[in-house]
Order: sequence, then C-alpha cells, then structure tokens
Amino acid sequence: MRILLLGKYGQLGWELQRTLTPLGDILALDFPQIDLKQEGSLREPIHDSRPQVILNATAYTAVDQAESEPEIAQVINTHAPWTMAEQAKKIGAALIHYSTDYVFDGTKGSDYLEQDIPNPLNVYGQSKLAGERAIQEVDGSYLILRTSWVYSMRRDSFVTKVLEWSRTQTSLHIVHDQVSNPTWCRMLAEVTAQLLAMASKDVAGWMDERRGIYHLAGRGRASRFEWAQAILEMDPRREEQTVHEIQPALTSEFPTTAVRPLHSALNCDHFTDTFGLTLPDWREALNLAMEAG
Repeated sequence: MRILLLGKYGQLGWELQRTLTPLGDILALDFPQIDLKQEGSLREPIHDSRPQVILNATAYTAVDQAESEPEIAQVINTHAPWTMAEQAKKIGAALIHYSTDYVFDGTKGSDYLEQDIPNPLNVYGQSKLAGERAIQEVDGSYLILRTSWVYSMRRDSFVTKVLEWSRTQTSLHIVHDQVSNPTWCRMLAEVTAQLLAMASKDVAGWMDERRGIYHLAGRGRASRFEWAQAILEMDPRREEQTVHEIQPALTSEFPTTAVRPLHSALNCDHFTDTFGLTLPDWREALNLAMEAG
C-alpha cells in the first residue's frame, strides 16, 4: 500500500507515521516540505507520489487564535482539505481526514450522532465543518473521522498541562461543565492503521463503499474536572505533586476568546458497527499513556 501522510510532526501525525509504516510504503511530509497556506505545495507531492491513500493529520488547532486569524484557519482547515480531496479523486486515491467535536454547539444534552446537525460556536469549528463539506462536495473516496479532546504525552496537551500544574501549584480549579471524550492520539493512530489493514488492494474502492462521516473518540465521556482527577490519580510520579486540592469550576469563570461547546461528547457506535473496531475506554487509554510516558 502506498501511503501519503500529511502532518507528520503533529501529535497525531507522529503516531500515525509509526503505526502505518508496516502497511507499506509511506511518504510522510510536513512544513516546510508542504505549506498549507500555498495551494500548489500540495498538488505536486500528491501527483508525484501517486499514493493509494492520503491521510490528513494537519490542522489549524489554535482555537482562540483562530478568532483573530479566520482567513488562515480557513485556508488550512477548509481549502487545503478540498485540494487533497480533489487531487485524490484525480489519481484514484482515497482520503482519510480528521475533524472535531467542535462542529457541534454542545446544547443537545446527550452524545452527538453523525446525523445530528452541526452548529459550531467558534471560527475553528466553522473552518473544520467547512472542510468536511468541501471534501464531501468533491465526491471522491473518503472517510471523515470526527474525534475529540485529543492528547499526547510528548506534546503540549491538557494531560501534560495538568501534570505540570500539579508540580507548581497547591490548588487547581478545573471546569466541570465541559464534557467530551478524552482521546489518546496513539490509540487513534492504531485504530486508523487497523482500519487500513482491513482494506483490499483496491483501497479507494473499499473505502468508497463505506465513505462518509464517522465519530471516533475515546469510549465513554468525562468532564475536564473528572479528566484532571484521573490524571492526578494515575500520575506515575505522584510524589512530585505539590497540589493538595482540585476544585470544580464553571467555564464562565475562565473567559476565553473563543466560545467552547459544553457537552460535545461523541457517540461512536456507527464506526464500531461498520468496521468492528473501537477505541478503549478513556480511563484505560489514559492509564496506558501514563505508563508509556
């Protein structure tokens, strides 16, 4: 299988490069080899490498900064995915693209299904939703995988920040009214590799029969407060903690430039029913991530 991975230096891309390598020949690129602000920088590597499948692990993810840089967010999260989808269709390749729970407004009151109507609250979510629709409009062979609260142990993430705070502060105040699915990027990468391993030699044809939007995130849901509690409990170096208490807080107590959805947890049954795969419970994955370091 010939694989083109875009975004190899990101937290997900770094894991994907390792999980996908056994499947065949992989070309992994990132800036400055590609510059998503320049449309032409994508066309040449896709045309020259002639992959059977393209994985887009790139994104503009600075949620607050996007409010003041909507044009850049749109170029990276909307126009670049369209170019990938258009070029993939031209050469007969499939595209796997990762999206976000932030396409929803969080007011449903229960976990979101794929058929629920998106209503993003911020520029980041709007640009990601526009990217989904751009891929669908091309009408090629694609899978759009919406995920949520992705974290890494080797890059800045909510998990690494909580661990850092636990060693520098005595009291933590964490919001308890934001709820979603914590997702370890390594688990997301491994399931992606398992998914591709199921495909026949005709990857595009196999994926075209199953094309669409799927939710793929850590099983179960948690508030950020519950997530932080679990991080502190599972910390393999708890003796280094200086924190003595952790208190629940409201999102309104921490004003941010971008509005976040409150309950944006994803129901992932459709993915499991279609592919027979699932991510582990978020607590189990967190424990594995802590042990892996």
